[in-house]
Amino acid sequence: MTARVLIVDDEPDIRELLEITLGRMSLETTCAEDLKSARAALSSKTFSLCLTDMKLPDGNGIELVEHIQADFNQIPVAVITAHGSTETAIKALKAGAFDFVSKPVDLQKLRELVKSALRLSDATSPEASLVEDTRGKATSTITGTSPKISILREQISKLARSQAPIYISGESGAGKELAARAIHEQSSRRDAPFVAVNCGAIPEELMESELFGHLKGSFTGAEQDKQGLFQAANGGTLFLDEVADLPLHTQVKLLRVIQEKAVRPVGSQKETHVDVRLLSATHKNLAREVEQGRLRQDLYFRINVIELAVPALRERPEDLSELAITLLQKIAKENTAPECMLSPSALEALHSYSFPGNVRELENILQRAATLCEDNLITADNLEFMPGATDPAEQLESAAASEPPIHREELDLDADFSLEKHLEAIEIGAIEKALEETRWNKTAAAKKLGMSFRSLRYRLKKLGLD
Repeated sequence: MTARVLIVDDEPDIRELLEITLGRMSLETTCAEDLKSARAALSSKTFSLCLTDMKLPDGNGIELVEHIQADFNQIPVAVITAHGSTETAIKALKAGAFDFVSKPVDLQKLRELVKSALRLSDATSPEASLVEDTRGKATSTITGTSPKISILREQISKLARSQAPIYISGESGAGKELAARAIHEQSSRRDAPFVAVNCGAIPEELMESELFGHLKGSFTGAEQDKQGLFQAANGGTLFLDEVADLPLHTQVKLLRVIQEKAVRPVGSQKETHVDVRLLSATHKNLAREVEQGRLRQDLYFRINVIELAVPALRERPEDLSELAITLLQKIAKENTAPECMLSPSALEALHSYSFPGNVRELENILQRAATLCEDNLITADNLEFMPGATDPAEQLESAAASEPPIHREELDLDADFSLEKHLEAIEIGAIEKALEETRWNKTAAAKKLGMSFRSLRYRLKKLGLD
């Protein structure tokens, strides 16, 4: 069945341009010049997409977005805004618009937007519901049945229908990347790449090259052209974890990429168009980062169009048992070993602990316990918790206090002393120890060090250990 698009604009020339463009895409179109006629069309016909101008004779596009969200929420809506009206575009996205396109309309960008919206419309049709139910559970199942997790799932399902930039907030280890993957997998971009990058793990001097790519010879060591992460995620989703760690000069370039939907590789004079949905996260308080001058305010408003809060593990204790079982199944699969079980004493011990490191800490604890336990049964004695009280803040303080103090007299601050080299030596020692203890299993070593696998890989390369 041919898809039908509702075009709402009071300018005949714009309506004609959109009709011709969509007609060449083999799409049927219905035109309306105001809100009243748009509502009438929605009541009488079935649409796969709505394109609406922001300014209409009897109202505005946001009113139409809200009307469709309330009564026809399976229809994606894209809003046509005046050039440079960022605030208006953000309001439309917050109201539930799928995406926006600025005047004068770039027809190539419009065609990409329409294709993406129609994929989403197809995926949410009654005929596709059975397939989507199966695919939606593919790889990023969010474990738990607590009220907070149920709300999170509902929010993810709704946000997956939009192209709006989303800021995912939450403590370290709470599952922000898992939420980002779930959004991607339920979106119209699910068949395209999902690329995740930890901004805090990339050396500052390589940041622009990693994000935007570079040309051969653009700097020392650039022996060939390199595709950046934005290009790698083209058509899909780019997840910038720890986005607040980006240097200020890189923030300027990132802002331009978001606004222009184009990247300029290091050493190039030309921009390359990219179609990427941006998701970002950090455990830091973004508003405070802006106040203290570490995050540009204009970038803050562009990445924080919609916020998705991921709850800490201690806020959903009823999910702990199910999470532990799921993680033990994962650990057994990764290690090709029998699945370990939790004894009643181990479960009781887990429930009495508040997990300042959240799900990541739970996984690390279970990984170690699965290695140490006998007969595949984990007891309370196999569990190693961070020392301290049950309050997370007190636990972190206790952990810091338990670290051996650094005695200044132990450091030989002679003329050849280099703090950078001293810290690098400590880092190398910690990484080598973790690798030795895990028999050079980099995934397990990364978990032991409390960092992502990608972060460890960057550090190994930087320190010459790979």
